[in-house]
Amino acid sequence: MVNDSRAIGGPAPGTTRPFLWAGQPASPDGAARPESTARPESTAGPEGSSDGGLQVSVVMPCLNEAESVGVCVGKALAGLAAAGVAGEVVVVDNGSTDDSAAVATAAGARVVREARRGYGNAYLAGFAAARGRFLVMGDSDDTYDFSDLGALLAPLRAGRADYVLGSRFAGEILPGAMPWLHRYVGNPVLTGILNRLFDVRSSDAHSGMRAFTSDAYRRMRLRCEGMELASELVIAAGRAELRMEEVPITYHPRVGASKLHSLRDGWRHLRFMLLLAPRHLFVLPGLVLLGVGAAGQLALLPGALDLGFHRLDLHFSVLFALFTILGWQLVLLGVFADVHNHAAGWPERRRWPLTSIHRRFSLERGLALGGVLFAAGLAIDGVVLIRWLANDMGPLNELRPALLAMSLMVLGTQTAFGSFFLRLVTTGPSGGHGRAGWAPLSAAAPSRAGVVGEAPTPGPPPVDDGSSALPASPDTPRPGAAAVPDPAPRNADNGSSGHGSGEETALPVDPPSAHRGIPAHQH
Repeated sequence: MVNDSRAIGGPAPGTTRPFLWAGQPASPDGAARPESTARPESTAGPEGSSDGGLQVSVVMPCLNEAESVGVCVGKALAGLAAAGVAGEVVVVDNGSTDDSAAVATAAGARVVREARRGYGNAYLAGFAAARGRFLVMGDSDDTYDFSDLGALLAPLRAGRADYVLGSRFAGEILPGAMPWLHRYVGNPVLTGILNRLFDVRSSDAHSGMRAFTSDAYRRMRLRCEGMELASELVIAAGRAELRMEEVPITYHPRVGASKLHSLRDGWRHLRFMLLLAPRHLFVLPGLVLLGVGAAGQLALLPGALDLGFHRLDLHFSVLFALFTILGWQLVLLGVFADVHNHAAGWPERRRWPLTSIHRRFSLERGLALGGVLFAAGLAIDGVVLIRWLANDMGPLNELRPALLAMSLMVLGTQTAFGSFFLRLVTTGPSGGHGRAGWAPLSAAAPSRAGVVGEAPTPGPPPVDDGSSALPASPDTPRPGAAAVPDPAPRNADNGSSGHGSGEETALPVDPPSAHRGIPAHQH
């Protein structure tokens, strides 16, 4: 099944709190999220309910939560009854070594097993197994009050929102529920960075209690298998242009020991966000360095510059040359990273200067620009050589123009070879086909999994060393994903297919995306 929000239909106008990128188009074509190996055979999942009367599925991940999971299940069932909706509680046992699964079953939950460790893995398995029209997520450590589900579900049931976030900071955080570092530093800083990088508005981007429609779940196309899922939910909701509301909730002290590691998990969230924002990580810093370096070199080209309090001389010329080369290298890396993210299924909204670069780029233009820069540097070196010969090859004091010439020649070489690389990763050597990673996946067949008492899908779980938040290769699918079909040829009239075309095609602005799993991380 192809997941295309344009086919499904975008959000209706007049939202209460818009939660989207300004001007962002609907999600590009892509495949439905690969199914977890823990999906029960007897359920239809969010794509369709096997029980037409079931409205809400409350999904809880569980790892050794025997002390609290039964209480959470009981509160959730009471909350469903109080809200007057038919629902279920799905507890995902993520490798518990205590009797958590038995406690959850006795309390009235349906237990699904997910052998692959990870906060995201557990939730993805639970969402795949859920049967309800509305999906509610929350931890099973009794930090969230499931008995008050009515407030969380109200915007969804009224049709005002597709996605509802329970905000702890807009509500109440009870004493002892959140460490000082998390409350006043970690969560506010990470939420602020996420809002800035992805143009969204959220007061509590890492809240563990949220609700959304099954249609919104499909449109978000979640893939993170570790703690980064919390950040991915906010980013994906904005990318899919979901209508969003926040409701205040109360955050309680947890039962049992916390599995969070403040610095490690905070870094993983930050790393994930930065890798999905190449404009801020690479391009903008690169342009600043490039501008400062070029301006500084030109200002010092005639000689030393006296600022009154300090005199800028030859050493600053060397420093500015470094800035120039390093800045342009960062810009190129940002362009490559942006292409990779789009090919891997992370279509961030492109803004200046990425829009201009992708619209105007062709291999021939890149080679021409690189040639001009290299030739300009070579010409300056030629002038230096002529002066040296005219001075009977005596002492030479032309280091400033030589540094400028070196910078131009390095920039030209980087541009030329970078253009070849960009051409290779976007259209292939012949120009007649797209990357495999750009082709949408076909629908994945549901994978067999087990509820309690049933063996999970055969095969060992993937091994992950936690070294990366993005897949090592965009062509490595998450287990359970469909194979990537052979890429289809581009139109013959686009100037890049077949033979005899003398014109290069500009990079596609929004190539189709294909789903890839994010390597799993431990709790």
